[in-house]
Amino acid sequence: MPNDRSDSSAEDPESSPSSPSSQRSRSPQPSQPSVEASSSASALAALPALFAEEGRVRAFAAVALGAGDAARVARAAGLSAKETSGALRRLREQGVVASGPDGQLVVVHDRFRELARVARPASWAPEAPATAGGDGRADMIVRTFVRDGRLVRLPARWTRKKVVLRHIAEQTFAPGVEYPERTVDEKLRAWCEDGEVDHVTLRRHLVDFGHLRRSDGIYARPAESARTGTA
Repeated sequence: MPNDRSDSSAEDPESSPSSPSSQRSRSPQPSQPSVEASSSASALAALPALFAEEGRVRAFAAVALGAGDAARVARAAGLSAKETSGALRRLREQGVVASGPDGQLVVVHDRFRELARVARPASWAPEAPATAGGDGRADMIVRTFVRDGRLVRLPARWTRKKVVLRHIAEQTFAPGVEYPERTVDEKLRAWCEDGEVDHVTLRRHLVDFGHLRRSDGIYARPAESARTGTA
């Protein structure tokens, strides 16, 4: 019972009224996330244009395959020094390529994860009512433990945990499609960023609760799991 009370009150600190002095001190802050979100959204919109030019695609691929400086990028991508310089400059400007600690060029995977988080809530928003199964309480549970497309933590109560896990399974895996373990881990890592649960634990819970089935390292979401465990 104590665990259940702590779960259900997860949003209370955010929803409870605060004193006028605390409201005044926090009043300038709401604009900051909007600025950051706007910047990330602009970068996301610019991404297709960034890779619309073949030279930049080839330069990016060369870096991804281990070309650590401009000369090696030019050789691997079949570009001139001028073309390579221009392509790398644009890739750096968009934050998808940078110099690593050793000075070698690297792909900034965190940048792609950041842009994916910007895109995910908008693309998945129409599916939220179906995920909750028309149950407002289930929807509230999901919103408590899943924020901005990431799992904050798993609830302690079994029934709530099953609702959250079902939501993650439905949003991540198509029913009946087979996924190798490496792909499953890659998909679940995105849910676990900055949260209390790692992707291995999350994968195990999905299997234990029946939202994923595993056989010889291959995983699949059973079609019936979308409509079970809604209590």
